[in-house]
Parts: sequence; C-alpha cells; structure tokens
Amino acid sequence: MLDIADELNRWVEQGRDFAVATVVAVGGSAPRQPGAALAVDADGAAIGSVSGGCVEGAVYALCQQALTDGETVRERFGYSDDDAFAVGLTCGGVIDILVTPVRADDAARPVLATALATASAGRAAALARVASGPAGLLGRALLVRPTGEYEGGLGGHPELDRTVAEEARALLDAGRTATVEIGEDGSRCGAPLVVLVESSVPPPRMIVFGAIDFASALVRVGKFLGHHVTVCDARPVFATRARFPDADEIVVEWPHRYLERTSVDARTVLCVLTHDAKFDVPLLRLALRLPVAYVGAMGSRRTHEDRNRRLREVGVTELELARLRSPIGLDLGARTPEETALSIAAEIVADRRGGSGISLTGAHTPIHPDNRRGPAGRIGSVA
Repeated sequence: MLDIADELNRWVEQGRDFAVATVVAVGGSAPRQPGAALAVDADGAAIGSVSGGCVEGAVYALCQQALTDGETVRERFGYSDDDAFAVGLTCGGVIDILVTPVRADDAARPVLATALATASAGRAAALARVASGPAGLLGRALLVRPTGEYEGGLGGHPELDRTVAEEARALLDAGRTATVEIGEDGSRCGAPLVVLVESSVPPPRMIVFGAIDFASALVRVGKFLGHHVTVCDARPVFATRARFPDADEIVVEWPHRYLERTSVDARTVLCVLTHDAKFDVPLLRLALRLPVAYVGAMGSRRTHEDRNRRLREVGVTELELARLRSPIGLDLGARTPEETALSIAAEIVADRRGGSGISLTGAHTPIHPDNRRGPAGRIGSVA
C-alpha cells in the first residue's frame, strides 16, 4: 500500500474510511508484484491497481465488503481461461490479495496512518503486515524505521515484533519489498506466519555528468522512471536551470570532486556523458570503486578503447573496468537525444531487473520474471 502512499495519506488527513487491497504473493506471469495496491473509500472512489485490470472489479467489491463488515480477508485469483465468465488473470499467473479495512475504529489505523505519512514525506520506513496466519492476526501491522525502532504490533508472542522488526530493517536497508516466514513465537520454527514487508525509501539517485543535449533528454527519462536526478558539469555556461528545467539539482563543479563529496548508495546510477578524458578519467577512476548500482560512459568504440587505456594507466584494474558499461545504452539504432536517452534508460532497467535486453518476440524468457529473483547487481553504462 505504500506505493500509493501520497493519495492514501490525503484520505487519512481528510478523515476518510477506506479499504486497501495489497498484492502479497504472486506466481507465474503476474502483472503486478507484492506491494501493489488498490484502495476504495466509503464513497466508492478508487485509486491504484493490483492486476492491470484483470481482477480490479472483483477486488473493488472485496474492498467494499471489508468496509462494511470490518473484516480483513485474503483471496487468491488465478488463471480464468477454463471459464470465460470467471474472474481471473488472463496472463496465466496467480496473485494473492490481502484486503484490509482502514476505518476510524480500527486498531491498526494509527500505525497505518503513520506509515503513509512517513512514506508520503519521502522518509524511509518499512511496513510489516501479517499476510497469512490465524484470522485474529491477519492484517496486523508494524511500522519499522531505519534505526530499528518500531511501533504498532502483530498481536502475537512478545518476541514476534522484535524478530519481524529485525527482518524488516534488513529489507529496508536494501530498499526491497518481500515476504518472510516466521513462527508465531518469533522463532524460525513452529506454526509459521507469512509477513509482507513493504519498504518505502527515498527515490534512487541518477547523477548525469556532462551538460549536453543528450543529458537533457536523459534527465526527463530519469525523472519519468522515478529517480532524483542531478546534473553535474564544470562549465557554468552549460549547467543552467534554463537548459535542465526537469533536473532536481544542478551542480557546477568538476565531476570527480562532486562525486567525492556527495552521497551515493547501492541504488545510485551514474551516467557519464562528457566523453572528454580530462573529465572522464578521474571521474571513472573513482566511480568504478564505489558501491553503486550502475556506471556507464558515453563515447564511440574508439573513445571507449582510449578511455580504458587511460584508466589502466592510472591504476584501474580489469575487475573494476568490467563494471563499466561502455559504450552506454542498448543497441536500438538510436540517433536523436531522446532515442539515445531511451536506450540508456532501457539498459538501466534491464540491469536492475536482470533482463536480457533482447526482443520478447520469439524469445522464451518470462515476461514477468519471478519476483523472488533479485536485481542482477551489475554496474553498467546507464532500486
């Protein structure tokens, strides 16, 4: 439900009652992943999506029922081809939905309200909810902060909250949403509970080095993909707000010096578009040693070979060079800045999600990879 936190937080502030349906498990070619949510208020207004349209009508009705009876329920929707009138997923997948009422008299409303306000404000937090277990515990919620502090409760054994908080904090550190199985007493054995942990973290950073026309297009695509985008260039005449109105931040500084002092993490992507050795070499020497998600550099194949030679001369190892995606982007035959930005963004997504980058036509790879598979963890040329 944190994926629609902005809208839900407004509903809370307005005092609305609502029910929220959240994807808690998927199988096969499911269109949405755990954490995707649809919410319905007491007046019938709806926001969000759990399936891209396949089962929205049925889930809408479940939300209305939850608002009426105050009961939290879990429902499964699978493949419907055997019955043309059945409600199900035409893609052949399976999704499990947790439907939770959030009414003024519900005990979980305060902790859910705090979680929504925290996520809406862009602060990091994890929301843990019982997605499978005894009926009395279903939907119980725990809000976990990056410090490990937590509020709310899952209603079970005293050790349960502490154990779930530890698991949730680890997932929050990685910016991941996932389910964990824990015994009702907080141990790794005994009657298991399935707990959905949704992580809400600030947007991942994209730092674009080089204030060129291609950078302007990449900034727009980066914002579309949900990144906090910074443009950095040592030349003040080019690094201007007029040229990059969509950037969150514009920095006039030598690229490597800015990278030395700014904060990056395992979700940060670094796009080096300067293709000028005096900028590229000191910048990439540093970038390839940082624990970031992706490093890529623009330039022709000749530029790439010359740059690699210069990087080796300043001590960059072959293992470090293997992290670099250069020339940047996927082969789309791109020519314009917008097409080039699309090729770069496509490579970023493929790298993050573990995609092959090949055409789906005639391929035998899954369209919606198993959600249990984490990102490839590679660093390349374009959370």
